[in-house]
Amino acid sequence: MVAFPEEFYWIAAFAIVAALVNSAGIVAIFRHRGWAERSLPYLMCFAAGILVTTPLIHALPNAVANNADAGFTALAGFLFMYLSNQIIKRRTGEETLAFGVTAAEGIGIHSLVDGVVYTVTFNVSLLTGVLAGTGLVVHEFAEGVITYLVLLKGDVTERTAAAYAFFIAALTTPIGAFVAYPLVSRLGQSDLGLLLGFVSGVLIYVSAAHLLPEAQSYEKEHSVLALLAGVGLALFIVFARTM
Repeated sequence: MVAFPEEFYWIAAFAIVAALVNSAGIVAIFRHRGWAERSLPYLMCFAAGILVTTPLIHALPNAVANNADAGFTALAGFLFMYLSNQIIKRRTGEETLAFGVTAAEGIGIHSLVDGVVYTVTFNVSLLTGVLAGTGLVVHEFAEGVITYLVLLKGDVTERTAAAYAFFIAALTTPIGAFVAYPLVSRLGQSDLGLLLGFVSGVLIYVSAAHLLPEAQSYEKEHSVLALLAGVGLALFIVFARTM
């Protein structure tokens, strides 16, 4: 029987849970659309609170400690997500099918990157992995819902949208994690610092430029409290681990 390092099991567990949570979002919006749409803004705000706190308080300082140039890769990670989003928007035509396909394509790329994030963060430390992983797992529910809805806007039938959303948004995360693991696990601390910087930029973009604007568009009462709850949970995990 092949023995894997401890971080592999953590990566596998979070990647699989992420796929399950994403699938739960698809099932919820498919069967209980009203409840899922009401819960969506709060989940996005909560996830954004975790994902913006993690890189600023823990991941990016850790990355810079391992490699002084990690700030440059953090900028590269942010710009990568921003430019990818811009390219996808420009490719979106007026036809509803084009909208659904290009939006789903963007979500698929994003989910694949999520899997790589799990691999990088857990190879740096258990704390970094748990912090980043918790925020990403929470936002997977919202991602499943959003993927299903954009496919519906693309004139895809409900059952087809649910099936495509599962393959596009749920399965891509564990695929990204398992494909990246053999490569990332061989890197030294300095290289991991650069990768963690890149991941920090990705997390900041996902929280500040993706989740929060989307959540704010719903203008739900108490959404700020959900954001602060996410920030508080991330801070609690950091300080509880370091005490």
